[in-house]
Amino acid sequence: MLRPRTIVLIASFLAAFICIAPAGADTLYPKGLRVGLSPPAGMTASARFSGFEDVDHKASIKILDLPAAAYESLEKGAFAPPKDSKVKIKSRESFPFNSGIGFLIGFDQEMGSTTVHRWLMIAKSMSRSVPNLATLIDVEVPDAAHSVYSDAVVRAALRSVTFRPPPIAEQLSLMPFKLGQLADFRVIRVLPTGAAILIDGPSDDVSRNPYMIVAVGEGAPQKASDRAEFSRQLLLRSPLADLSLTSMETIRIHSFPAIEIRAQAKGADGDPLSVVQWVRFGGTGFLRVVGVTPKDKWNALFPRFRTVRDGISSR
Repeated sequence: MLRPRTIVLIASFLAAFICIAPAGADTLYPKGLRVGLSPPAGMTASARFSGFEDVDHKASIKILDLPAAAYESLEKGAFAPPKDSKVKIKSRESFPFNSGIGFLIGFDQEMGSTTVHRWLMIAKSMSRSVPNLATLIDVEVPDAAHSVYSDAVVRAALRSVTFRPPPIAEQLSLMPFKLGQLADFRVIRVLPTGAAILIDGPSDDVSRNPYMIVAVGEGAPQKASDRAEFSRQLLLRSPLADLSLTSMETIRIHSFPAIEIRAQAKGADGDPLSVVQWVRFGGTGFLRVVGVTPKDKWNALFPRFRTVRDGISSR
């Protein structure tokens, strides 16, 4: 019997030669997700989670859109013996679907006086157009609804799973902030943690092009006297080599108190970088804007960094 990783490697090798059917017209994607499918008749998009549900029958399909690095732990968890005595594994199998090959685990779970039929599908994108993607899809069907959402119906829905490139506009619409001015930067990635990465240049390689990070966070210090050190520690934790701070200043951005820090660092090739970080405070939260550029481009990039910063507003 082939090991799970062996099947993944074979699937990767064959991906370039297999013609996968395109997503059908009825493929639906939860807002902002790169993973979609054709939900069974009776299920509609959920307002409570990323996925689909039939409220009346209490059946659901929950979809997680994850970085590819999460796949290994998903695989280990899927093939580990169940720790819950109320879980009865029915099947573990490789599972071809519209965008590749994954694994499907079927099991029954006792929840109180009810038996719930569940299917867990894990997969990883093999496509260059949809890089850095793993997914976990969790289907739950109470025993009373099993005649409606049978094994065949569920498997047909899971076979329709399709990946798409990141829907940047949709993902940005879910952020707690709006980018009013891009100053010729491009948004290349939006993180569900509340951050966006912008780049200047023909490629998406942040090691070779100027870039910006816009992010929100909680846990800002209540005392104004603590804000400078808080901002300093944020920047010092950045994955930049030989980072050294050159200036720190208290300013205001759109009437909000803020800290501006400028610094120098080195790029992957040892080239000098110039860095600026703004941390804008409001209540217990903060907005963080970081700009990084080769040192010889600082004079041209700094006004553009500031334009992006000044165009950010809350939703």
